[in-house]
Amino acid sequence: MNEANNMTKYSLRSWVLVLALAPTILVGILLGSYFTINRFYELEETLIDQASNIIEPLAIAAEVGLDSKDFETTKRLITAAQLNKASLVQFIAIFDVNNRVVVTSHHYKNHEVMRYDKPLSSMLRTELEQVGDSMILRSPIFNNSAIKPIDTFDENNQRIEPEVIKLGYISILINKENALLEQHRAAVAAFIIVLIGVQLNLFFTFRLVKNVTQPITEMVRVVAKIREGKLDTRLTGNLIGELDLLKRGINAMAGSLSEYHDEMQQNIDQATSDLRETLEQIEIQNVELDMAKKRALEASRIKSEFLANMSHELRTPLNGVIGFAKQLLKTPLHSSQQDYIRTIERSATNLLSIINDILDFSKLEAGKMVLENMPFSLREIIEETVTMLSSSAREKEIDLVIDVDPRIPEDVTGDAMRFSQIITNLVGNAVKFTDSGSVQLKMQLEEIADGKVHVRTEIIDTGIGIDEEKLASLFQAFGQADSSISRRFGGTGLGLVITKRLVNRMGGQIGCNSEPQQGSTFWFSLPLNLSQYPISDTLPIGTLKNKSILLFEPNPLSHHAIERMLVRWGLRVTKAATSKQLEFIVTQSSHLFDYGLFSCKGLAASGNAAELLKVTKPKINYLMLITNCVESEEIFSQLRPYIDKQLTMPIGEKRLSSSLIDPQSTLEAEALPLPMPIAIPEAKENLTVLAVDDNPANLKLIDTLLNELVTQVHIADNGDAAVQLAKQRSFDLIFMDIQMPGTDGISATKQIRQNSANRNTPIIAVTAHAIAEERERISSSGMDGYLPKPIDETALKDVIHKWKNRPKFTHFDQRTLNWELCLTQANNKPDLALDMLKMLLKSLPEAVEHINSALASFDQQGMLTCIHKLHGASCYCGVPTTQQLCQEIESGLKKGIAVEDVEPEILELLDELTKVESAANQVITQLSVDVKDDK
Repeated sequence: MNEANNMTKYSLRSWVLVLALAPTILVGILLGSYFTINRFYELEETLIDQASNIIEPLAIAAEVGLDSKDFETTKRLITAAQLNKASLVQFIAIFDVNNRVVVTSHHYKNHEVMRYDKPLSSMLRTELEQVGDSMILRSPIFNNSAIKPIDTFDENNQRIEPEVIKLGYISILINKENALLEQHRAAVAAFIIVLIGVQLNLFFTFRLVKNVTQPITEMVRVVAKIREGKLDTRLTGNLIGELDLLKRGINAMAGSLSEYHDEMQQNIDQATSDLRETLEQIEIQNVELDMAKKRALEASRIKSEFLANMSHELRTPLNGVIGFAKQLLKTPLHSSQQDYIRTIERSATNLLSIINDILDFSKLEAGKMVLENMPFSLREIIEETVTMLSSSAREKEIDLVIDVDPRIPEDVTGDAMRFSQIITNLVGNAVKFTDSGSVQLKMQLEEIADGKVHVRTEIIDTGIGIDEEKLASLFQAFGQADSSISRRFGGTGLGLVITKRLVNRMGGQIGCNSEPQQGSTFWFSLPLNLSQYPISDTLPIGTLKNKSILLFEPNPLSHHAIERMLVRWGLRVTKAATSKQLEFIVTQSSHLFDYGLFSCKGLAASGNAAELLKVTKPKINYLMLITNCVESEEIFSQLRPYIDKQLTMPIGEKRLSSSLIDPQSTLEAEALPLPMPIAIPEAKENLTVLAVDDNPANLKLIDTLLNELVTQVHIADNGDAAVQLAKQRSFDLIFMDIQMPGTDGISATKQIRQNSANRNTPIIAVTAHAIAEERERISSSGMDGYLPKPIDETALKDVIHKWKNRPKFTHFDQRTLNWELCLTQANNKPDLALDMLKMLLKSLPEAVEHINSALASFDQQGMLTCIHKLHGASCYCGVPTTQQLCQEIESGLKKGIAVEDVEPEILELLDELTKVESAANQVITQLSVDVKDDK
């Protein structure tokens, strides 16, 4: 491309001149140089030949005079020779064998230049020496008369060359002026000839240029006019050869362009007319689209408001139904009444689940689902989630098995609630559509890379299966594999589509493999971030090594899963797959087992469970029963005397290991069914609580629940009454409904915070709104917590316990250190939150030192490394300002911004770290004793 551009910089005239003159000049210079140099050499050789023809005869003639010492004759000889060739020979001198001047042709002031400066023996023939514009020839003078004519031979019969005697040598100084003059004449002649040739070439070249470039220039001018739109322009005149053909072609092209232009103008006029009509139609469509867009946005806004209001309106009565159903179950009722009340509670809970599914689907569809990134214990979440579904599996006598790859790390970060929701939907569906057999949750490690652990989870069931052609519609909203399923099993058809969209939002994939009547395998792959801090409590698994356990589990799937866990922990496992094998092992072995783990289903199938345990129990120190059969009071009444602990299916690592390590522990293990004890009322908290709600049923419910938990309860049915009560007396805790007529909960909270005796009292929002925007609005309004409707009694207890002994930090800004945020980021574990805060405090001096060092040397990489590490630590310690500053600085450095450009933010971060250090010391000092007391 560059070569083409360079060629267009020069005109055709220039190219013709260059291409015509350059070869001629080059060839002329080469030929002239060749002949001139050749002439120079010829003249040089001629001059040397002439000088040789003079010196060699003189050397022979001078032999006699030099041998006989007749120097006078020799002088006349060389003088005559010099005078005869005076234009050529400048001076002649004869030297003897001792290199002394013997005879000269005449006086010459610089005759020393004629002397031979080498040993005379080395001169064997005539030699030439160049001296400026002259040259010197030297030829040896031999004594030919002294040469022996007869050949002689040595003792080896080799011929001996006759000895030659040198008498001296003769030197001639030759004048080169005439030769040089001839050389100059030859050079001038060659130059003149080349110049004449170039002039002739120029003459013919200009004639050619005139006959070629002028027509071409005219053609260029005509083409330029045609390009400007003057299509009537034509070339005239007679041109030579191909130029005439080019002229005709340009004229024909101009004629065709003129015809095309006329035709195109007609088409343009027609297209312009059509375009005007189209633009008018598009204008109308744009107006309609704009109106439709506004209607769609308005519909979306109305839909969001409708969902929020519908959620509130549905949850409000459900709160009363579920709450009072639970309260009614606390009263003396006969069995049929209890069954009716439980049916009411389950129905209301199912309705609440449907409402939650619709809200989740709506949020995912609108892209407003916000995923959290909090640390959590992976196995604990799995076990807790699957355990909630175990009752349904136990009622259908389905084996529910958890099998987690031991290579998968325990502590990860992500959205634990949504991860649990995915597991709940898939395992719940598997249990729902399986009438017999088993449901297995299998989790495998794919890889660990770049701070992420990639896991693949499979839910394998032996249920009804799905046809291949119906798999494609499986993850569509409000759809199921078979329309009859919705009638048989119930459900909205939203569970799988919510699960798929949640998995995709979390960066994973989901799929299904199934065959009719063979069962289904739902799988999903998820990337989870590795947690920098330990979340779960580490159990001393090493204490179980080499201990013995007798395992009786007839079901192969759960048998193998439990066995793998036990073997991995170092226990010596003795297996029994049938009751006969169990009886044989116990009766034939004298070995005493440390532990026993028996399946209730296997014992029930034997027909003599009590007798079998009676024989077995003396051989086992600690016997645990897996309740994987339909519970029957008759069976448990027979087995109770022999069982130390009861474990429900599924058996997870956490629950099983804690039961083995601490046999007396009741962690995540159900106590054995005992006769109904006499209810002992729990001690009430010595607190004064205000409850505010405009709905009489909800107000009555929360009043009833609070009266069971605290000593004094005051109620208000609107926001204005709540503000007046807050001005009259102080409360330990305030539960505030959000949506109320007149002064709503948020406005009432602001008034209480501004002017009342409860400026620092914790205010907990009690609302049926479930969308994220509402929660953000509640959080930013000054409220301290959130309690969703329907109110769960356990959640209410947790809120009261959390705020009962709330630490009061008044010496620092909550943006510097927020203990509640720190608790949330530590999965609501105070001891873990305190440990992470201590680790942050311990790392601050080193971090400040590295930041100052990198700032002083403007070390961008060092600063980025330090800020990145500090940013990771601040994500789990409730320091929002520090986290925000670290994020801003790290983002800028990664974009290539220099350290000096972010120096103000770095200095602000250093000031903030000083505040964090002071605040952390205060929090740790105040909370260390509280955490120990809680333990």
